[in-house]
Amino acid sequence: MRKMIAAAAGLLLAGPVLTMTPAHAAQTAQTAQTAQTASSCYVQSGGITAGNDSVDRYVNSTSPITVKPVDVMAKNPFGSRPISLSTQWTWDDDFGDQMSLDGHIVSGDVMYQAHQWVQKGSGGQVVSSSLTKIGGGWSAFRTLTQSWSLETTGRRVYALRGDGSLFRWNLSTQNNGTEVWKAAGSYPGFSAVKAVTLLSRTPTYDSLLATTWGGALYSIRIPLTSPMKPIVTPLRTRTWGSFERLLTARCGNYGTLLLGIDKDTSAGYLYAVGHANGTATVINSLGKVPTTFDDRIDFSWGSVVDAPLNGD
Repeated sequence: MRKMIAAAAGLLLAGPVLTMTPAHAAQTAQTAQTAQTASSCYVQSGGITAGNDSVDRYVNSTSPITVKPVDVMAKNPFGSRPISLSTQWTWDDDFGDQMSLDGHIVSGDVMYQAHQWVQKGSGGQVVSSSLTKIGGGWSAFRTLTQSWSLETTGRRVYALRGDGSLFRWNLSTQNNGTEVWKAAGSYPGFSAVKAVTLLSRTPTYDSLLATTWGGALYSIRIPLTSPMKPIVTPLRTRTWGSFERLLTARCGNYGTLLLGIDKDTSAGYLYAVGHANGTATVINSLGKVPTTFDDRIDFSWGSVVDAPLNGD
């Protein structure tokens, strides 16, 4: 990743200074359109608190930004078990007086498929829960990113290992409900990456959005073909290094609402991001979110009926 990023940055720095051209004028129009679309979007931010509760916050891209008070989705669903990583979680409330919650977590060295049934209107009372062991060796990884949608087939998980190798698995479910993970490739060179989230999901590729320790913001397009060959594109080259967590939500037909979380200050910042187009990508800062992000683990919530992300 260092070589890939250095090469991309070198090309950027060698480029001409932008002037007002028809393309720039089109970008300005896209900026206005992105800002207008973003006014009706939100990120359903999730977290696991110090007390091991699963919570959510609706961060709305109103002007000024508003946040729905924290809701407890599940009260202490993992007991005293320490959680180090989590994928996105999905919720489904189409079950009478109960709600179904599904996700994946890492505890110690083990990855688990997690599920809870929660009583509606009870403050997160867990009626029943299960943890199904997927496998070991997960303490070596530092990010988890899930690509999933009800509208398109296939589920995938991407994980960044401490040595900078990015891995992919394809997930399927057998008739008896057992989840099967199949290794679907890996690629080295991403040691400079700090935070990762999903940017786009299509029938032919997934795109990740990543910050680096040096402050850059990149898209990483990963074709679903084998062998796995990511395509790294710079969106910005500086000022993004403070974010340890990135959360995304679909916003309009071609946009993304991005929540960047600085764990050092427990602060969140909201951005409206246009369709990915290299350094010409429109990124509008909507401001600091008026709440504290002090959970131990951060992730995003999604409804089972959400449309797939489409930012690239």
